[in-house]
Amino acid sequence: MAKANSIPKMDGTDLAKEVSTKRPYVWEVGERSHEPVAMVGVKDEAERFHVVAYDFGIKQNILRKLRGEGCRVTVVPAQTLAEDVLALKPDGVFLSNGPGDPEPCTYAVDSIRRLMGRMPIFGICLGHQLVGIALGGKTFKLKFGHHGGNHPVKQLATGKIEITAHNHNFAVDPDSLPGGEVELTHIDLNDSTLEGLRHRNLPLFSVQYHPEAAPGPHDSHYLFKEFTKMMEEWKG
Repeated sequence: MAKANSIPKMDGTDLAKEVSTKRPYVWEVGERSHEPVAMVGVKDEAERFHVVAYDFGIKQNILRKLRGEGCRVTVVPAQTLAEDVLALKPDGVFLSNGPGDPEPCTYAVDSIRRLMGRMPIFGICLGHQLVGIALGGKTFKLKFGHHGGNHPVKQLATGKIEITAHNHNFAVDPDSLPGGEVELTHIDLNDSTLEGLRHRNLPLFSVQYHPEAAPGPHDSHYLFKEFTKMMEEWKG
């Protein structure tokens, strides 16, 4: 059995670049396209948007959800420069989940700042934390972390409660964000930690939880449609 002191320390550790893909690739499998249409009777949306997805430890079901909503997805390594993303001429950028402390991922924060305002951006989990830092905020380590399904999260604009899946050890400090620029959109009902934010003027939003969770809960699937709607409006 491994000794306790052999467990890697998470604070201050950049794990995203370790687990990320080493080279770009295109993801083509949606939620339904892996099943014969003759059997399931439905198929994925036709490709309408090109999304570049940063892989900080991305889950395949995120890619399936994006493809299912009509996105052609190019997955790129965590340390990909903003200029290289812009050269791909995407309609939007997705910032994935991933392990470790967000603070050391300075390369990602720099890229996000260079991409903000150039196209719609949607981040989840680690991507959400990196967005918070890029906007001038700070993150902190939770005492126990949030893990597993059935976490109640409140939409602040509507009062609606979403049952969500969590898997994170860090959170964004809402008091560190510039209130004039950032709208807080979701909070955790268990401990009031920040679960979502949106820029007031730029096409940028993020959530801390996992809307792609499989087998569920499915309350947050609407966020992928919000992303495609944002891209449609940006293109229009």
